[in-house]
Order: sequence, then structure tokens, then C-alpha cells
Amino acid sequence: MAGRSGEGWAVWVVGLPGSGKSTLARGLHDALEGRGVHTVLLQMDERRKAYFPEPEYTPEEREAAYWMFAEEAAGLVREGRNVILDGSAHKVSMRRVARDKISRFAEIFVECELETAMAREAARPAGKVMADLYRKALLRKETGNEFYGLGDVIGVDVPFERDSMAEFVIDNTGLTREETLGKTLHFVDTWLANV
Repeated sequence: MAGRSGEGWAVWVVGLPGSGKSTLARGLHDALEGRGVHTVLLQMDERRKAYFPEPEYTPEEREAAYWMFAEEAAGLVREGRNVILDGSAHKVSMRRVARDKISRFAEIFVECELETAMAREAARPAGKVMADLYRKALLRKETGNEFYGLGDVIGVDVPFERDSMAEFVIDNTGLTREETLGKTLHFVDTWLANV
């Protein structure tokens, strides 16, 4: 599904930690691959360690990491690859870097009530990301205690900035994984038919 120019496309799935964005991004990747549409799944939690092998999680490092993330996606798109980006990217300016560099680009914002995102995130085991982010961020705010490797937590320390240009917004607070994926796939099919 590369365009007439030979370029691919990119969709960036964004939202709060625990909103379901990573599950949705993986689901999109798997569903499209199952249809024979080859995609590259770029996950910020994984790529950050490639960009910064010993991450410090400072605001400056986060800005630089998202710039590199957008650049990496743009390079793949220029090669004719289709890319699904999975990363919170809490600032509009972070997502606009990709939008400015990729002509066939769409933002998918996974909206979710903070309380629901917090409950989901608390149940997630430690992996690529520190477990229990929200609880630790709230405890840090209350007591001043630091947690090594815990940067600013979106939704607690810094707000998520909504972009009025987002091509698709889905409220994932009360939907099943299957419902969220089905509605988003419908959007992607419609969008790809028109870009």
C-alpha cells in the first residue's frame, strides 16, 4: 500500500500511559500484516534505549528521543515502508515533527479517563517501562521521594496536549480491545483509500 511516489505512510498512536495505545498499535500491526500489508512497528519504549543506551529520562532527553523517533519513521516512509508509531508524545510539537516530514501521516489519539489509565497501568507488569508509574509519580509529588529512572509522568507531572489536527480520536475508556481495534481499522482503511 505504498503511494504512487513509492513512499509509504505512517500512523502514530498516542495517548496517556495505560490508555491502551500500545495494545492498539500492536493490534493494528498484526491485523494489517494478516492482510498482507507489511508494516514496521516502532515503539518508543524500545527505541529510546537504542537512542540513549543509558537513559536519564530528562525533559531534554525526551524531546530529543521523540525527534529521533519521528526522523526514523520518516526515513522508513521515504523507503516505501508503512510505519505504525507507538509513543505517548505528550506535546503537540513532538507529533508535528512527524507530520511535517511525512506526507501520508495520521495521528490516532487514544482518549482515556485518567482513573482508567491509572488502573490499567497499575496492573501492568514491569517490562520495557517501569511498573506502577502513576502510583510512584503521585507518591513523589506527595512526599518528594525520588524513584530512579522515573521521569515526568504524563497525566501527573505534565499534561497530554491534544492536537486539533488529529485524524482519528477514539475514547478507549469503556471499549473492549476488539471494539477499539475494529473501529480504528475502519478509520485506517478509509484514510488509506483517500491519501
